[in-house]
Amino acid sequence: MTARIIGLVASAAALALGPLGVHVATQTYSTPPPLIITAFGEHPVPAYKAPRTPWGEPDLQGTWSSDDTDGIPMARPRAGGRGGRGGGAAATAPATGLYRSDADMAQRQAQLTAAARRAETDATSSFRFDFGRRAFPQTSLIVDPADGQMPAYTDEGRKRPMPRGTYGNGPLNWTTDFSLYERCITRGIIGSSVRVIYGNGQRIQQAPGVVALSYEMVHDTRIIYTDGRPHLAQPIRQYLGDARGHWEGDELVVETTNLTDQTAIGLNGNGNRDSTQMKLTERFKRIAPDIVQYQVTVDDPVTYVRPFTLSYPLTPLDGGELLAYECHEGNMALRQALGAERAEDRAVEEDRKRGINRPRRPIQDGLGVGGQPTGPGGGGGLGGGRAGGAPPAGQ
Repeated sequence: MTARIIGLVASAAALALGPLGVHVATQTYSTPPPLIITAFGEHPVPAYKAPRTPWGEPDLQGTWSSDDTDGIPMARPRAGGRGGRGGGAAATAPATGLYRSDADMAQRQAQLTAAARRAETDATSSFRFDFGRRAFPQTSLIVDPADGQMPAYTDEGRKRPMPRGTYGNGPLNWTTDFSLYERCITRGIIGSSVRVIYGNGQRIQQAPGVVALSYEMVHDTRIIYTDGRPHLAQPIRQYLGDARGHWEGDELVVETTNLTDQTAIGLNGNGNRDSTQMKLTERFKRIAPDIVQYQVTVDDPVTYVRPFTLSYPLTPLDGGELLAYECHEGNMALRQALGAERAEDRAVEEDRKRGINRPRRPIQDGLGVGGQPTGPGGGGGLGGGRAGGAPPAGQ
């Protein structure tokens, strides 16, 4: 059954033949670092042998989640600031190393346990945000560079912010003025894995020569071939790229190329958009019955001044099933947003004819996710809502 599902998804995969971005004639890439197991902090990694599939490969199968990385920001907080580009709230005090102390871990675990209890007993409706149950010691998802900071954008990278759509103040003239997330197309590879307020499930299925990785939000499935076939031809570009994997002992190593210049790395796939030259190198290793260590190295010399690597544990998803994320089906949001903008065009023109010269009414007008005030200029909230917010200071 798994093989049939994987085959059907593979045959239905759609190509994204968008703009091909900046061309680099002779691109060279750095060597990604080996797997950095963060789940146990500075303590020794317990000996563990991953189970095998019937055909003899390490068994990664299951429905996993990044929920338990709650409280771990993508970038390590600096003094007086927060971590950057998603991944949860910053620690209460700036950390100088990759791991919390045992005392901080005990306090964090107590906080998570209390928060989970409140979430399960104090919900005021059938909708609630996802939450973590297990504390992990990392102070940032970024493990390389060693300071835990996101590298700066290049001059070219600064030119390609993800459109803010209804989380900016317009004007909105066409679908390309919205992010891919707001259009219910994709959050990209990293944006689909890093923890957000809900929808963090990730299901791994295996068959001989292939691995399928399905994300709960926005219902994307990646097909990772492990049978040695070459990458697609370079002119073919896909939102989630072209993935080729191989096994190094118990580790699944995946190299993804053939990406578009339409996705980005950050909360819900926001931030400044990547280039077609980006290469992602991922590592998956089951290090305990209930932990898969996941690592991804981003190498995009057009967009970032240096490569960087995120590593974090995935743990079993509560309930064990991905929930349907029916975002695109019957979605009227873009049509309504564009229609409202055209109505404002007509209202501005009618006022002008009556001698009233006024600025356009802003879309957000100081409100963010759920109508929460964010100040003049519109829409952040919860890490910039669907629009990701501004890049870190200095970028």
